Amino acid sequence: RGHFMIYTVTLNPALDKTVEIPGMALDTVNRITEMRTDPGGKGINVSKVIAKLGGESCAAGILGGGSGKMLEKLLEGEPFATRFHFVEGQDALDGEGLAHNFRFVPGETRTNLKVIDPENHTNTDINEPGLTVTDADLDALLHELLAELRPGDIVVLAGSLPKGAPQDTYRVWTSACKKAGARVFLDADGALLAEGIKAAPYLIKPNDDELSRLAGKKLETLEELTAEGRRLLERGIERVVISLGGRGALYLRKGSTIYAEGLKVPVGSTVGAGDSVVAALAYAEAQGLSEEEAVRLSTAAGAANVMCSGTQAAEREAVEALLPKVRFSRLRP
Repeated sequence: RGHFMIYTVTLNPALDKTVEIPGMALDTVNRITEMRTDPGGKGINVSKVIAKLGGESCAAGILGGGSGKMLEKLLEGEPFATRFHFVEGQDALDGEGLAHNFRFVPGETRTNLKVIDPENHTNTDINEPGLTVTDADLDALLHELLAELRPGDIVVLAGSLPKGAPQDTYRVWTSACKKAGARVFLDADGALLAEGIKAAPYLIKPNDDELSRLAGKKLETLEELTAEGRRLLERGIERVVISLGGRGALYLRKGSTIYAEGLKVPVGSTVGAGDSVVAALAYAEAQGLSEEEAVRLSTAAGAANVMCSGTQAAEREAVEALLPKVRFSRLRP
């Protein structure tokens, strides 16, 4: 195949059940007025956004039980969704698609309940623990992925790990995918990020809090954050993107620091905004867009997805409308 493929990996996916309960109260019966169920999990969210941007990706991950089957069905119902089995020599999908390759294991994929109370303006998440994986499950999925990878492909490793997965899973996967010539984007937090960084992924996207935890000290100013980001570049990471919430983001690479201001948009839901930024960066990388185009696209995609409610991905038109509004400046490297 002539172009680079993007693979997203979600080892701990979930069915996201979003419900509305006006005036939710404890210790009494609550009635749901509206509900929707979406396939969830960071890597899957990244794939959804890439499809909306007009790109292709293949979502890989681990599912289980009836809820896992339902998640797979929902993904196939997404616009342009298609089955894509890993067959040697077979080209990836024609056109767009939420292609996927999930491995089924015993147990049930978790269902995460998101309770929105429009009267009290609260958002409450009630997350199930999810299934337990074995080393054999993880190894089998990794080997299927490695069999597909071509040099230059992009692998997005995102989100939490299921029970049974060792803490250094992302380090092992990053290292193996790099050996296959892939560019690894790692979006994880805490110990998972600290471990993954040891294998020097191509790109990481911590927010200011995550970067502070990694550094072991509170980083507040752009200078402090940039200095810490630079230290990570010295460890062999090629791109460090630091998201600052409403303040925007810092984009670091060797010899270049760009600060993009946050776009002021009406907030629908901040859920998945970070995933949209990762999706836009992966799409930009696969398409060979310039550094400045990548900054514009990821800033606009993040903001467009904040305007959306729940876990739906913003349409490309919404992203395009915000592109001209993105303002950024180059800081001294």
